[in-house]
Amino acid sequence: MQTLCIKRQNKEQKSSIELYVNRLDSVESVLPYEYNTFDFCHDFKKPSPSENLGQVLFGERITSSPYEFSFNKSETCVKVCMKSYDTAKEDQKKKLDFLKRGMQLNYQHHWIIDNMPVVWCRDINGGNKYCTTGFPIGCFVTQSGVSSDACFMHPEFNKTNTYYIFNHVDITITYHSENEVDWYVSKLVSARLEPKSYKHVDENHLTCNGTPMEIPGDYTDKLNITYTYSVKFEENKQIRWGSRWDYILVSMSHTRIQWFSILNSFVVVLFLTGMVAMIILRTLHKDIIRYNQEDIQKDYGWKLVHGDVFRPPRHGMLLSILLGQGTQVLIMTFITLFLACLGFLSPANRGALMTCSVVLWVLMGASAGYVSAKVYKFYYFFARLKITGIASTILYFGYTMIMVLIFFLFTGTIGFFSCFIFISKIYSVVKVD
Repeated sequence: MQTLCIKRQNKEQKSSIELYVNRLDSVESVLPYEYNTFDFCHDFKKPSPSENLGQVLFGERITSSPYEFSFNKSETCVKVCMKSYDTAKEDQKKKLDFLKRGMQLNYQHHWIIDNMPVVWCRDINGGNKYCTTGFPIGCFVTQSGVSSDACFMHPEFNKTNTYYIFNHVDITITYHSENEVDWYVSKLVSARLEPKSYKHVDENHLTCNGTPMEIPGDYTDKLNITYTYSVKFEENKQIRWGSRWDYILVSMSHTRIQWFSILNSFVVVLFLTGMVAMIILRTLHKDIIRYNQEDIQKDYGWKLVHGDVFRPPRHGMLLSILLGQGTQVLIMTFITLFLACLGFLSPANRGALMTCSVVLWVLMGASAGYVSAKVYKFYYFFARLKITGIASTILYFGYTMIMVLIFFLFTGTIGFFSCFIFISKIYSVVKVD
C-alpha cells in the first residue's frame, strides 16, 4: 500500500508512483513468458520486488518497468523508449518474429500499480463494460480477413495479413484523499488503462494520434516502434482504501456469484437425493415384509447387499492410503477456507493462498500417516487375524499403537526434510532485495 503525504504548506510536492509488470500469458497457449523475454521497454537498473513461495508456484514473475509517474501530475504522450528492427540482421528479425507470434497468440500484459492489477475495460453489446486484469500486446488480421478480439476496438484495424501493436497506453489512476492536521493524505484506490496503437512519424514531436502502428506480415524493411504513455489522476471521495478491490469484481460480470444457479443446483440435488432415498426405503420395506411372511433359507434382496457391504476389502492397504490422503486434503482445504474467510489470505497478499496451501499440505502429512496406519490396523485385525479374548486384543492394539506413534514421528520427520529441501530449491531461484 502506497500512502502519499503532502504538507499543506507545500501542495506542489510530488511523490513517485512505480509501475511493475508481471508475466505474459495467453488463453491460446499454455506457455507463459517473462516480460523481459519480449523486446519491450526495460529498466534493468531498478530492483525487482522479492517473490514468496506462492508467487513462484503460480508462475508470477514481477519485475520493474521504466514507467514511472508523479502523483497528481497528468502527462500526455510521454516517450518511454524506441525499438528498432532491421530484418536483414538475424537477431533483430528473431525479436520481431517473436513479437508477431505473441500478437498472433493474443498474449496479455499484466501490469501492477500499488499492488493492484491495472484493469482494461471495453464496451460490449447492450451498453455494458467488460473488464479484465490484462490487455493484449496487439492484434492480428489473417490473410482471409479474420481478426482477433482486440482488433474490434478500432475500425482501422482491417488490413489483411497485418499486425497492429499497442505501443501506447492511456492510464487513469484514481485516488482518495483525507485531510489530516498538517498533511494531505492520498491513497490510490484504482488503476485503469486503454491500449492504443499510433504510428509516430516525428520522434521529436509526439502527438499520439493518427494512423495505427502497422506491421505487415511479410515486412522486410527497417522498422521503428516508439512506446509512449499518457497518465491522468482523478479524485474519488466515495471509494475507501479498505474497499478498493471491489471495483475489480464489480466491473467483471463473470466473477459475480450466481446465487440463482447455486440455489437451482442445490434444489435439484436435494430432489434427486429424496427420490433415491424413497426408492431404497420402499425396496427395503418390501424385503422386510417378505422376510416376515415367508420362511425362505435362500438369501435374496437386502441380504445379498448386506453381504457385499460388510465384506472386508481386497486391497486394504490401498484403501488405508486413500483415506489418509483424503483426510489430509480435507483438513488442508478446511483450514485454508477458514483463514480466507477471516481475511488473512486477501488478494493484496500475493501468493499467500498458495503458500498457505502448500505449508498446510506438508503439515497435514502427519495426520494422513496417522489415519492410514489407524485404518489399516483395524482392517488387519478383523480381516487377517483371528484373535479372541480380551488380553490378546489389548496386547495387539497396544503394540500397534506404539508402532503407529513411531510411524507418525517418522513420517513427520520425512515431511519436514522434504519440505525443507523443496523450499530451499525454490527460494534459490527467487529474486531477493
